[in-house]
Amino acid sequence: MIRLTVPLVDHRELEEIEAVLKTGFYTQGPKVAEFENQIGALVGAKHAFAMSSCTTALQLALHTLKLQPGDEALVADFTFPATANIVVTEGLKPILVDINLDTFTMDPADLERKITRKSKVIIPVHAFGCSADMNPIMKVAERHSLPVIEDAACALATTYYGKYCGTIGTLGCYSFHPRKAITTGEGGMIVTDRDDLAESISIFRNHGGVKGSFYYHYDEAGFNYRLSDIQGAMGIAQLEKLDWILENKRRLAALLREKIQGIEGVTAPIEPAWGGHVYQSFVVLLDEELDRDAIIRAMRENGVETTLGTYAVHAQPFYMNTYGYKAGDLTNSYTAFKQALTLPLYPQMENDYPDIIASTLKKVINNL
Repeated sequence: MIRLTVPLVDHRELEEIEAVLKTGFYTQGPKVAEFENQIGALVGAKHAFAMSSCTTALQLALHTLKLQPGDEALVADFTFPATANIVVTEGLKPILVDINLDTFTMDPADLERKITRKSKVIIPVHAFGCSADMNPIMKVAERHSLPVIEDAACALATTYYGKYCGTIGTLGCYSFHPRKAITTGEGGMIVTDRDDLAESISIFRNHGGVKGSFYYHYDEAGFNYRLSDIQGAMGIAQLEKLDWILENKRRLAALLREKIQGIEGVTAPIEPAWGGHVYQSFVVLLDEELDRDAIIRAMRENGVETTLGTYAVHAQPFYMNTYGYKAGDLTNSYTAFKQALTLPLYPQMENDYPDIIASTLKKVINNL
């Protein structure tokens, strides 16, 4: 079976973790601080805070803005539901925004249409390692004086006209889940250049506590969203491999794109005008007459693991039942939800795998 993805780990992760285990200091500590500094330096962010996941990073980023119940957050609809769920759990109203199918990212024109006097924050998603078109999104944000939280879960080292995703808006959030470029098992990171938000994040991440001479006093009702030093150590070892990971994923993505180019009914992912795609996932779009789920099943039967792209949030039961959406209300997002297919891609895959994946996909489509 050619798996969808396989994390790249070796002796360096074991060495770093063993060193932490020998210290007896396992919770957030010096290794987390080192990891934060490295991520901040990589993307050029003034402040970086390691978190227990990208979901908690997004939730805390939103929490620090201190919005009011009923305020509206404009969220890209084609995303893992966590992006919208954090809006709901913060007591805000999610306003779901359609996407452009060529990049699977937020449509700035639909964003503009959905701005109201209750709009308080914009949350674009950099899908599958491809940046959203941030210039028009930021222009909308500036016109309406709205902060922007970038969901860069899939976009560590993705760039937009040379600028790192996660550092374009007010705050940015990364994921270190095993399907991402680098992993800490579970984990995330918030970056920002704003000192006031950084201070709030630091407090809220650690139960709302501020450390005095000998113990904490609690200025806020906060959370425990810390990353452990064990995970921080793993992140440091993973960062050593990042350049090699990105170089090989781009090379293999180019190979895979070339191999599937002639398959009828399959549209390969593009390299957008602004560049910087890191191919966290290789997601193709199938013509509407093709049954995506039947293809997933048949590919698995032929030894190749595939899956959907991600979700149209508006078509999930909670959002339909709670906010009155109907499946298909956001046309492009719903098309992507039904027709996007993620093919295997990981940096250490064999060089003949793209050919096997493409030939299997062509055979499965022809048979169906």
